Amino acid sequence: MRRVTYSMGVSLDGYIVGPDGGFNWTAPDEEVLRFVTDEFRGVGVHLLGRRLYETMLYWETADQDPSLDDAMREWAALWKPLPKVVFSTTLSEVRGRARLASGGLAEEIERLRAEPGAGDIAIGGATLAAEAAELGLIDEYRARVYPVLVGGGVPFFPRRERRVDLELVETRTFASSVVCLRYRVTRRA
Repeated sequence: MRRVTYSMGVSLDGYIVGPDGGFNWTAPDEEVLRFVTDEFRGVGVHLLGRRLYETMLYWETADQDPSLDDAMREWAALWKPLPKVVFSTTLSEVRGRARLASGGLAEEIERLRAEPGAGDIAIGGATLAAEAAELGLIDEYRARVYPVLVGGGVPFFPRRERRVDLELVETRTFASSVVCLRYRVTRRA
């Protein structure tokens, strides 16, 4: 069965976006970008909310940007053909290899898990990830922890009142002091 993963950059105090809406502190250096790109090779479909979809639209045509370096071109070459499912109540159409979700999050994930195909089902965006977490659908959390305190904003982990046990699968520390933490959700039988 395909895993559902949630992977994003996060400040040490737990936020993916600061109180001012900014997240420029998550811009990866070359080493972190290589790691993220390699991790992304294992993704078969990406689920996004409207805000993240709109942020990522740049990558649909990034290959036309002459200022991109080779590492960014490699990322764009992976992102552009990847199937994407966008959850939005305001968009009527999407571009590229994206489609609007036809059902709720649980139904979409159930359908994707049942379809033949390789690669993880990646969730991007805190709101969508919070819903998936509340439904118990996330199998792995992957946090790239940046050495910055932003003091508030959009949290990486949803604020809910239930315990989720995790098993540490991988850690990696980069020269930039970014630390990648990968945890698998421990399911009770």
